[in-house]
Amino acid sequence: MSSRAGLVVVGGGPAGHAAATAYAEAGGPGPVVLLADEGRHPYERPPLSKDLLRGTTEAGALPLEDDPAAYAGHGVEVRHAEAVGLDPAAREVLLGDGGRLGFGACVLATGAAPTRPPVDGADAPQVHVLRTVEHALALRDAAVGGAHAVVVGSGFIGCEAAASLRARACAVTLVSQEPAPQAARLGGEVAARLAGWLAELGVEARYEAELAAIEPGRVRLVSGGSALDADLVLLAAGVAPRSGLAERAGLALAEGGEVAADAAMRTSAPGVFAAGDCCRARHALAGRPLHVEHWGDALAQGEVAGTVAAGGDAEWSTVPGFWSTIGDRTLKYAAWGDGFDAVRVVDHGHGAFTAWYGANGRTVGVLVHERDEDYEAGRERIERGDPLP
Repeated sequence: MSSRAGLVVVGGGPAGHAAATAYAEAGGPGPVVLLADEGRHPYERPPLSKDLLRGTTEAGALPLEDDPAAYAGHGVEVRHAEAVGLDPAAREVLLGDGGRLGFGACVLATGAAPTRPPVDGADAPQVHVLRTVEHALALRDAAVGGAHAVVVGSGFIGCEAAASLRARACAVTLVSQEPAPQAARLGGEVAARLAGWLAELGVEARYEAELAAIEPGRVRLVSGGSALDADLVLLAAGVAPRSGLAERAGLALAEGGEVAADAAMRTSAPGVFAAGDCCRARHALAGRPLHVEHWGDALAQGEVAGTVAAGGDAEWSTVPGFWSTIGDRTLKYAAWGDGFDAVRVVDHGHGAFTAWYGANGRTVGVLVHERDEDYEAGRERIERGDPLP
């Protein structure tokens, strides 16, 4: 059985949502079908490691549209279906139920999947990952007061989740290969501040520690101290792009296995676009391909893809960035994300600070805590390539 749409969007995350609605709003020809394989309408993911995990909000508050029926108002049909194949030449998507869905244009917004380290026990029942509503609810159910949670990974998801688990009265140990959270990404001085925040919240940390195995009731480490008792384990050590659909269809992939795209989010196949965590796209201002895993950039890329698919002109040109809340402290970060050779941290007192990142004398990043004016000015400095302040 086959049908046809003007646009088929594969993926129900922020990039898919933005692509579908942008195409409809730009007057793209034909109906829009958004394939959301989680069985849910597109929803906000940032609260998964914060409000939803803490229990201060519920899944029903997360949809991107207040009323799921609003998609119909945009001319978008949301189907809870899985795409298992893509034929760019025939312009068809093969569905899990055996049906085929033809398209004039297609946006791949398949996102990314959490990775599990190659150690014994990584798939055990007490081991969790955090990417979907179901993941967050399962972790929340396991995180009863007094339980000992081990969080593996000190990226922003790991730090946010560790703080949220402490808010649920769990004992929490953070295990990281880094000397402090986000040391490689943000520099030693900022990383030390994050480590201090976690310590204030009561999170025990094992830095420069490597996971050896996960066993019933405990976690063994190669380094970083003795084995840890554990009622539950959260693996927060990264994600991998879900680019298998594109790879099987013969689309060009980038160096990290992501779907390669230009600044208009076009892939190597005519009529097929990519957006969000699954792709590495050329940035119009940076002048080079970038891979980012930020909520706001997924929305921006999706909007570009949907607009161009509808026949409009658009390019990805916003400086990548995101916000992160650890406990009750919020960081705002914008950067090209592909390295720096200098960091300048300015302390404003009362916990507020700004970190400026430079490369070859130019501003390439800014991170702030309680200094919004520097965040806004910093994005402009990065866009212009101004000297490091």
